[in-house]
Amino acid sequence: MFNDIGPLELVTLIVLAVLVFGPDKLPKVIQDVTRTIRKIREFSESAKNDIREELGPEFKDFEFEDLNPKTFIRKQLDNEDLGLKEIRNGFDLKKEMAEVTDAVHSRDADSSSSSSSGAGSSGGRIDMTKKPETPDRDDRPPFDADAT
Repeated sequence: MFNDIGPLELVTLIVLAVLVFGPDKLPKVIQDVTRTIRKIREFSESAKNDIREELGPEFKDFEFEDLNPKTFIRKQLDNEDLGLKEIRNGFDLKKEMAEVTDAVHSRDADSSSSSSSGAGSSGGRIDMTKKPETPDRDDRPPFDADAT
């Protein structure tokens, strides 16, 4: 519940509570707060039990935490029936990236040897910038009947 509160923030809250309530009333306020939190937890647990009873025996394994989308997706991805673990384990990102870099480097080496003999050499580099094509005067843009 308070996972993101740091030690400095906690000390600040304690000092603020002592200043607001005073040292003599602070224990009573803490007891009231803990009693209220306990009642809220009991109420939520009884509501969960009532819902489970109403759903019937088909949903005896139902967990309310599964309603959280992150938990639901994580649980479905870990499901063995879908075979996603085999797909995930069969995909090696490092190997794929090594193949791509090898392909780029071999293309770079081939083009640098052929372009170095030419007059317009750019130092063995491939120009990867996208240059707009200028259409001819008589060329019309393509017409898409589905788009209109």
